[in-house]
Amino acid sequence: MDGKNRKDIYPGLEVAIILKKDQRTGRHTEGVVKDILTSAAFHSRGIKVRLEDGQVGRVAEIFG
Repeated sequence: MDGKNRKDIYPGLEVAIILKKDQRTGRHTEGVVKDILTSAAFHSRGIKVRLEDGQVGRVAEIFG
């Protein structure tokens, strides 16, 4: 499942995000959602989240 719909994402969910610095390479970083930063219900490039370790990026894939 991709991370373009806000309703599919919630704190505690395990996801893969793409950090700003990795947008060109598409490298994924895995972690657990702490905060949802995008207020819109949908975002074409993925909902922006903050992971529990503090990294911020757009959700590329949902595992949980």
